[in-house]
Amino acid sequence: MGKRGGKRGGRGRGGGGGGAGHRPRPDNRVNKGDIPRENEKFETYYNQLGIVKEEEKEAFWAAMRRDLPNSFRFTGSRAHALAVQERLRNHYIPEITSITYEDQYVDAPRPVEWYPDQLAWFMTTPKNVIRRFKPFASFQKFLVAETDVGNITRQEVVSMIPPLLMDLKPHHTVLDLCAAPGSKSAQLIEMIHAGEEERSREVAANTAQGLDRPEGEAFVDDGRSTGLLIANDVDYRRAHMLVHQIKRLSSPNIIVTNHDATVFPSIRVAPVLSSDGKLVQNKYLKFDRILADVPCSGDGTVRKNMEIWKNWTPSNGLGLHSTQVRILIRALQMLKVGGRVVYSTCSMNPVEDEAVLAEAISRCGGLDLVEMLETKDYLPGLKRYPGFKTWTITDKAGRVWKNWEDVTKHKEDFGDDDALLRLSESMFPSKLDLPLDRAIRIYPHLQDTGAFFIAILEKKSEIKAKSEEKPAAAQRLKNDETSEPNGTRVKLEAAPDNVGNEESTEVSANKRKRDEDETTSAPLKRVKSEEGQESDVKPHTHHEPLTPKIKTEDGQSQSVNGHQSATEPPRPAQPPKRRNRDQPFEEPFKYLSPTIPELDQITEFYNLSSRFPRDRFMVRNPEGTASKNMYYTNALAKEILQENEGKGLKFVHAGLKMFVKQDAPSPEVCPWRIQTDGLRLLETWVGPERVVTLHKKETLRKLLIEMFPRFAGEEYKNLGEVGEQVLKLKMGCCVLIVDPSEDEDGLPERMVFPLWKSVQSLNLMLPKEERRAMLLRIFNDDTPLVNLSKGWSGNKAGDSAGEVAPSKVKEEADVEATSRKVRNSSSPEPENEAEAVLGNGEVDAEADGGDARMSDDEDGGVPLA
Repeated sequence: MGKRGGKRGGRGRGGGGGGAGHRPRPDNRVNKGDIPRENEKFETYYNQLGIVKEEEKEAFWAAMRRDLPNSFRFTGSRAHALAVQERLRNHYIPEITSITYEDQYVDAPRPVEWYPDQLAWFMTTPKNVIRRFKPFASFQKFLVAETDVGNITRQEVVSMIPPLLMDLKPHHTVLDLCAAPGSKSAQLIEMIHAGEEERSREVAANTAQGLDRPEGEAFVDDGRSTGLLIANDVDYRRAHMLVHQIKRLSSPNIIVTNHDATVFPSIRVAPVLSSDGKLVQNKYLKFDRILADVPCSGDGTVRKNMEIWKNWTPSNGLGLHSTQVRILIRALQMLKVGGRVVYSTCSMNPVEDEAVLAEAISRCGGLDLVEMLETKDYLPGLKRYPGFKTWTITDKAGRVWKNWEDVTKHKEDFGDDDALLRLSESMFPSKLDLPLDRAIRIYPHLQDTGAFFIAILEKKSEIKAKSEEKPAAAQRLKNDETSEPNGTRVKLEAAPDNVGNEESTEVSANKRKRDEDETTSAPLKRVKSEEGQESDVKPHTHHEPLTPKIKTEDGQSQSVNGHQSATEPPRPAQPPKRRNRDQPFEEPFKYLSPTIPELDQITEFYNLSSRFPRDRFMVRNPEGTASKNMYYTNALAKEILQENEGKGLKFVHAGLKMFVKQDAPSPEVCPWRIQTDGLRLLETWVGPERVVTLHKKETLRKLLIEMFPRFAGEEYKNLGEVGEQVLKLKMGCCVLIVDPSEDEDGLPERMVFPLWKSVQSLNLMLPKEERRAMLLRIFNDDTPLVNLSKGWSGNKAGDSAGEVAPSKVKEEADVEATSRKVRNSSSPEPENEAEAVLGNGEVDAEADGGDARMSDDEDGGVPLA
């Protein structure tokens, strides 16, 4: 995955020139600034629909023609996100607000007032102002640093709304059906982990004092969140982009899958005893919450996807209506009674919005079984329009239709024509009196955002969906294709007879409305798995044919994408093999026995509490051996992975990396060091023998700047209050806890880090970019890092001094840093996520992640420079 502008041409592997080599790929990108922001059909269509009040039309279209403001969100736990936000508010904002340009004060970044805790911000500062003044360069350095380590994520403001309407609790089981690239999934998993660290420490404190665990569902698993997010995407390549996004969140409560959302397979869970004492074998998972942020035409993103201005036609939304209905109905089928589905699009077209809701509710039994919830009390301060109750349909020929009866009469009088083949009765206003005005419509002029549509559905009773109506004319569309505004291709197929046995509707790799810059062709490349194995992978740009069948919870047979039918007996465990060059290779998920010697060694070395579960560790190799990495999942994730092994489900990612094995200089040194990602969950249960506490700013600053500081002889005194503590420790990994303090030389935020003690030196196990970000945020210090291991004579493991090689430890830390990067080689811009927020493009040359890529999918607007 090279940087933008890298070589694409050159000679092929055969060495010859001419036709045998790889030719330079032509640059077909269009300069967005050259695209006229006008389209008579586009404007006429929405003016005729009356989507805004007459007196607001001018403001609406003026906003549609302006560039989208840049926006970002503080991520992670609430406490940490507020700490990073405080740095922005108290240091950078005052500097920026003091700037005057042409006798006017410059607009500074501002919080999104309706977002909880004001953790979302946006800015409208012009490019020429940003380039001119030094405080913006300082602000950009802060954004780059915090973005590199995952404390800030670039996300469009309106795309932040759907997760906030889900009323999600830490024990909920959640499904994000169309999740890539993962900005909304990140919000969801943050909600699942809300308050987890505080609850776990409360349980640990009670345990230390001999008290019982606190009462309540939140403390069932000793304070750990028991909920689970299953994040799904139909495209294999986008699913892996999703993995890189959510890996930064360090959660054991996530599973990533790769399935067509219209036929998402039922997920088996462990057998349970019924009320009469019988064992129920075929038990399927039901979800508390489901997010259906479906593929759409995306005309609400016109402020950043300029191509929509030249490509928009009235029929753009017609081709996706059936797919959207299928996704929503499948979501309702998998929902618990009392659970809710949040349906959203970034389209303003009622064919993709209200018409989808009406058809799904109708086919699922009406309002007695599926209720549409009121939304006006959610997110006070968010300006919105209600959903439509009536609308018209414009066909491909430009004719406007008020109802389905007029269409059928026209067919009777004049016969079918190609434009009418796109139309179906479900696209028109329903004859049922549905409260569609409870939905939310967001328009650009209301608060300077993109356009968005959101609705909440609650399941009141079990449902059995009616089959989709299949007009005879639809057969003629079976192999038809339509182009979408961003150049994607959507294959339309005849409607199936049964929702549970639907054929897949193929949406291209650019399935989502916002990915205008993502290429739809990917070269074959060599990919190394997490266990070090290599394989050729050609990322999929469409869903594979669905051939095996699986039983749904309704007892219906359903096509799924996998290798084995759910009705077949389990097959013996075998190493997975690639069937061909286009078949991606996935390592298996194998859980370790809690009695293996490696876990005994870890438990003894770290004096782990018996309250920390040992039966949730897994590895990703066919042999199921603890050879390199140990991952941890919560109990529900383990149950799902084990119950569905070999059943046709395509699991792409699960598990939080908890322990990493490295070379140790002697047998008494535990080779399993704690990975930073897993430390948040583990540190509460580590014994005091492996804990070092830190209270003073200067000590932390020294550990951040100096890599491998020595403590031999009298040198330990240079390490502040941690020096004497370190002397008492055995060699190996330990936990450094920063205790917050209000003292002048104290630190305001509790922090936890892995620390490695060698024979003569220490190393804070943090990647370089995290060190720099913390130095900048806490100390306003950009001092270059110093690697004190350079020039040592004892730099190799196993030397006479028994020193663990600093280079090896550093290498592991850099690998850890790399795993946190989001690489998307197909997106030509931006090079760095924060770079697109400020548009400077000058990234610290030392940064390890200079070539890191974020998806442009849910970004906060166009680059400023």
